[in-house]
Amino acid sequence: MDSPHGAAVKAEDFGLKGPRGWAFRGVDIDAAPGSLIAVEGPSGSGRTCLLLALTGRMKPTRGHAEVGGHHLPKRMTAVRRIAALGPVSGVNELDQALTVAEQLREGALLQRHYGAPVRAMLRPRAERRAAAEARIAAALEAAGLDLAALPKGERTSVRDLERLEAVRLSVAIALLGSPALLALDDLDLKLSDTERVEAWDLLRSVAARGITVLAVCSEAPADAIVLRTSPKEPDATDAPEAPAASDPPAVAESDADTEPDEGSGTDTKTDTKTENDDTKGADDALAEAGRA
Repeated sequence: MDSPHGAAVKAEDFGLKGPRGWAFRGVDIDAAPGSLIAVEGPSGSGRTCLLLALTGRMKPTRGHAEVGGHHLPKRMTAVRRIAALGPVSGVNELDQALTVAEQLREGALLQRHYGAPVRAMLRPRAERRAAAEARIAAALEAAGLDLAALPKGERTSVRDLERLEAVRLSVAIALLGSPALLALDDLDLKLSDTERVEAWDLLRSVAARGITVLAVCSEAPADAIVLRTSPKEPDATDAPEAPAASDPPAVAESDADTEPDEGSGTDTKTDTKTENDDTKGADDALAEAGRA
């Protein structure tokens, strides 16, 4: 597994507005490559939308950001190429029907198909298989997942994994592509206090390799760069607007050499600006994440 340089993450007045309100807004950050970044806030406060926006999966509607030298929203595709996304509910989840070995092989296959140079596809099959096995072994070691310690070894079903084991598997799969940015949603969900410490230790070890880490959580560790999200009252500059149900949905801008990014965050008009709208805005914007 390669050891890439991490991606610097910068943002100023960064925000995303969904059909019924703001998913998040007013985000500012200036994190160096290899940083450990925590997105902290209650569920429904736009944490996941912020993670998807900073990884090029959702189009922001306010301010600007730069990830690994690529500007958002103009270079969303370029950001996706360097940012590996862990499981996000409804977007990018582990397949509960597969075994751990099958999930890893699928991840290696997808990485080779979409991320590897063309010359790698032309290598003999045995050489490609050996290279994939080496990358999987290195990724498992980096993620701290010992297949031999699982109940049925590599044949253990994904659905039978403990929560922390699933986190480690997700990290291993993400690392197969040698990303500059690793992003995980709901890191501390259903983890005990001891397991949370282990999970953050894992992410610190990944950051120590030079990879920038971005993790959504309910409580951030003291040594992380923290971005906090919460439903907010509307700005004084947000004047009420009449609804425009007949307007066609907006299409995200994309790189010149790629297909348009569909279903990203849009600046849809709304007739209410309440605290509930901020929470609804996060849900609606997440529902419109067309691709991961």
